[in-house]
Amino acid sequence: MGKFYVTTPIYYPSDKLHIGHAYTTVIADALARYHRQIGDDTYFLTGTDEHGQKIQRRAEEAGKSPQEFVDGIVEGIKSLWQLLKISNDDFIRTTEERHVKRVQAIFNRLYEQGDIYKSEYEGWYCTPCETFWLERQLVEGRCPDCQREVELLHEESYFFRLSKYADRLLEHIETHPEFIQPVSRKNEMINNFLRPGLEDLCVSRTTFSWGIPVPFDSKHVVYVWLDALTNYITALGYPDDPELFQRYWPADLHLVGKEIVRFHTIIWPIILMALDLPLPRQVFGHGWLVLEGGKMSKSKGNVIDPVVLVDKYGLDAVRYYLLREMPFGADGVYSEDALILRINNDLANDLGNLLHRTVSMIEKFAGGTVPAPNTYEDLDREVIDQAAAALRERKEYIEKLDVSGALAAIFRLVEKTNKYIDSAAPWALNREGNRERLATVLYTMAESLRVTALLLTPFLVETPGKIWEQLGLEGDPAALNPEMEAVWGRFPAGTQVKKGDPLFPRIDMEKAVGGPEEPTPAGKKEKNQPAEAGAKAPAGAKPPVKPDAAPGGAGLVTIEEFARLDLRVARVLAAERVPDTDKLLKLTIKLGGEERQLVAGIGEHYEPSSLVGREIVVVANLKPAKIRGLLSQGMLLAAASGDELALVVPEKSIGEGARVR
Repeated sequence: MGKFYVTTPIYYPSDKLHIGHAYTTVIADALARYHRQIGDDTYFLTGTDEHGQKIQRRAEEAGKSPQEFVDGIVEGIKSLWQLLKISNDDFIRTTEERHVKRVQAIFNRLYEQGDIYKSEYEGWYCTPCETFWLERQLVEGRCPDCQREVELLHEESYFFRLSKYADRLLEHIETHPEFIQPVSRKNEMINNFLRPGLEDLCVSRTTFSWGIPVPFDSKHVVYVWLDALTNYITALGYPDDPELFQRYWPADLHLVGKEIVRFHTIIWPIILMALDLPLPRQVFGHGWLVLEGGKMSKSKGNVIDPVVLVDKYGLDAVRYYLLREMPFGADGVYSEDALILRINNDLANDLGNLLHRTVSMIEKFAGGTVPAPNTYEDLDREVIDQAAAALRERKEYIEKLDVSGALAAIFRLVEKTNKYIDSAAPWALNREGNRERLATVLYTMAESLRVTALLLTPFLVETPGKIWEQLGLEGDPAALNPEMEAVWGRFPAGTQVKKGDPLFPRIDMEKAVGGPEEPTPAGKKEKNQPAEAGAKAPAGAKPPVKPDAAPGGAGLVTIEEFARLDLRVARVLAAERVPDTDKLLKLTIKLGGEERQLVAGIGEHYEPSSLVGREIVVVANLKPAKIRGLLSQGMLLAAASGDELALVVPEKSIGEGARVR
């Protein structure tokens, strides 16, 4: 058993938090849950940074004392973390007495050993960022971080000898390549800050009073860096209560937004060096979750409220979107359309449909009891191998902090199992009376879902238990260690399944963007649709209304209904992979004199270069949709059988724009 200490930044309570803050905390929560699940001694810290000039000004504007002002906002932050089921072990507030007295002790020590000295400061100050800048660092006279106006300040201050430790820090970074991640952030810190030279750091202020008093000079309050950054050790009891500190320090991971990497990889480690304390193992600066118009900002008012999203779509849907959508280490674009597509495609069509099909077929073909398997065939072993790969790859991705990649690995098992059902055709085995083969197929379906639920528990906090319950299993999957339990064959044969409500409702995108709607439950059979049909709607397409069924299960449509589809031949002009995806290709097509863009999930079957110049068949009058932030203006047609996929193409060249009829 190892040790894992993970922290978020402590958030600034000038207003309620937005979805970008929720992203950071949900990522940290997933990592903490993962490490607890595999048996590591885990500690997860979050909290609030409550002092400073901006808070004092906001409180005055609201007609409140600073403490009264932050108390109300902090309660809202704690309520948000409860809503998102964040599993933090501690919540540190910088106004708490335990933090105040420990910061004063740290300030005293650094002053007594000569690392803090008194002088006068004149420089450009950005109040929203609480940052001083040299004139050469300004961009057109404005703050380089937030582009707001700065003011020239002159005041007596205490300074921390940052420059004294610069060479030592540079050596540490160069000899510990894992310390700053991603690598692009490390290069930025070295080239933009360390190599040009560090200025000593202002660590006290006299122009406002809302802060921790400097213990030996009552005119001064401790400025943000020694106040806020030290929360990671004061919450553990440093320097007066060593039990937790000795157990968990150094931190294994400081998870921060890229805009505060500089403070956590230059100022914070130098403070630790001055205190003769070990440095954290890693600081990871993740990207921003941005709107199409730019970065979210409380002061700009262009924020997305996570409470509204959870109320509208559900907790696990929002958690899944946050964890899955962001590319590893880079910025991601928030879009409600993309959220709905994730719900409909991954959670409803894939995961929800798999559970529904599995439980329904066990009820229909085996009286609701999971049968014992017989001899495994090659087709079954493909699922067994995929389950083992999902466990292995989940670990590999998490060790790289690539939570999105870990989820993708798990959903490859979900996708493989759905395809397995199509190929194994349990409905046909039942019709033929092949009970021995049918038992193996039904067991394989149930066991794949058991493994999936185990692997999902750090990321989705309600769904694994719902899967567990419908499979008829006892206990809590989150309490089990997948390294030991996600071994194939642990599903107890003879278990009685218990079909329940669909895991995720399908969302009507048009209605959802405008407000609440009555969704169609995921996996729910439409009129006369057999459960074993298992067809899935294409990405971005609304499921059609099912017509009356013909003998054999094929739906009949009228000629008028068929005529509503505008099927056309198009020529592919260009093709490229959508970054950070395995399946998606972006195609530029020519269609009857106009060019369009399509996003198609065929990347596992076709190389982009092989498509250029080819004629394909597309649905030309499908309503455009955004997929991964890219506009898709139609849908190409393809045929699928098991793991194979083939494009629908004209038998001979006929020219773009030709109608298919």
